[in-house]
Amino acid sequence: MTYESLAREKAGLLMEKRHARVLAVESSCDETAMAVVEDGRRLVSSVIASQIDMHALYGGVVPEIASRMHVQALDPLLDQTLQQASMTMADIDAVAVTYGPGLVGALLTGVAWAKAFAYASGLPLVPVNHIEGHVSANYIAHPDLEPPFVCLVASGGHSHIVRVDDYGEYTILGGTTDDAAGEAFDKVARVLDIPYPGGPLLDKLAEEGDDHAYAFPKIHTPGPYDFSFSGLKTAVINQAHHLRQAGEAINAADWAASFRRAVVDALTEKTIRACRDSGLTRLALAGGVASNRLLRREIQRLGKRAGLETFMPPAILCTDNAAMIGSAAFYRLMKGEIAPLSLNAIPSLGLIANGEWGMGNGEF
Repeated sequence: MTYESLAREKAGLLMEKRHARVLAVESSCDETAMAVVEDGRRLVSSVIASQIDMHALYGGVVPEIASRMHVQALDPLLDQTLQQASMTMADIDAVAVTYGPGLVGALLTGVAWAKAFAYASGLPLVPVNHIEGHVSANYIAHPDLEPPFVCLVASGGHSHIVRVDDYGEYTILGGTTDDAAGEAFDKVARVLDIPYPGGPLLDKLAEEGDDHAYAFPKIHTPGPYDFSFSGLKTAVINQAHHLRQAGEAINAADWAASFRRAVVDALTEKTIRACRDSGLTRLALAGGVASNRLLRREIQRLGKRAGLETFMPPAILCTDNAAMIGSAAFYRLMKGEIAPLSLNAIPSLGLIANGEWGMGNGEF
């Protein structure tokens, strides 16, 4: 029996049982992560090998270094993940991997490893969109949450308001026309001499500041649910340069707090509006910026005022992890969406991929 027919047969049996333990791999950027997730909702084990200390030496992620560190980390992570789960490879039903979007070299490392594991074990291979993974982190954190709902996806490379119509089915209501929120945080952090990773450290500094100390411009976009952080970022950076040239000191905590307030106000205002206009009463957060403390407080406060039920993963499930990939993979698997061994990385993959796995029509 060929791998393809064996994988399809096993996937069919899992679909009949509506039960699967998925070994998930995430390597889209600078975190190597692996997890075991059962039935899309129960996190059995999760291990993350961080590269922050290495990339901090260069002030940001170096793609070639990230890829090499993924190669070194994956095999040891498998041992740690199975040990933490008190399982062996015989207990795993399927393998899932992030195939985009992300850094191409980093993605290829994870995809190649997952394909080899799937082939050696004869298990179905499930390709997962990284952004869908972030949305799905809410299913682990909130087992009772089911579609439809609105989700704000905010990370270093993405700022979207998404209507989650069903598992694996999305409608993009709005998005960023230029810099994502996380990018803006990182770039403003450099102006304040905050080291890498800038966004989380800026958030921490902002907790000590007055968020009304400095006046920054309000963002304007043609679409009611779209974002544009490039102009705000540029205005903030230019204003800092002008003050320094004039010999005026900048209070870093107040500056960070005021900028954070401007970004969070834009994110919350448009997201609450999208919920109201769509008629949905459940709102979720996802992505690395979803761990921002002010954003979490404001979504809860304004959501309650608007009569919304709000959901957000804990911080460890907001940043890149494999648990979210395993959750998303389960629902893809239950639809019979498995990939052939020709699966390729797609660094610019959109959230709505129309079933294309990067090798034609996605069929064996």
